[in-house]
Amino acid sequence: MAWNLDADRPIYAQLVERIEMQIVSGMYAPGAKLPSVRELAAEAAVNPNTMQKAFAELERSGLIITQRTNGRTVTEDTEMIGAIRQNLAQEQLDYFIAKMKELGFDKEQIKAFIEKSLGEKEGE
Repeated sequence: MAWNLDADRPIYAQLVERIEMQIVSGMYAPGAKLPSVRELAAEAAVNPNTMQKAFAELERSGLIITQRTNGRTVTEDTEMIGAIRQNLAQEQLDYFIAKMKELGFDKEQIKAFIEKSLGEKEGE
């Protein structure tokens, strides 16, 4: 099934974000072999060159490593993966808080909203 990509943003950047998310969420474990460029491009329904560009960006960041005879693997640096996970979480939180403030919520109302929501989720 094709990945849901937004036409308003560069496709390769969205691919980078998606693969980062898959790595930090544990879908691809540290040291795990990644599917080939062609396999992932087919899965995402994008041009292989676009997927290659995303892989090059992930390689520059150190999140994936290319081994000539063994393809690409996820870094085994769990501290790096944890730091990226924290950064992604912080970005999401910052976005959420900014949107809540746009809706007119103050700091205390945002806290109460989160606590209420978390309390409801614990009951599931």
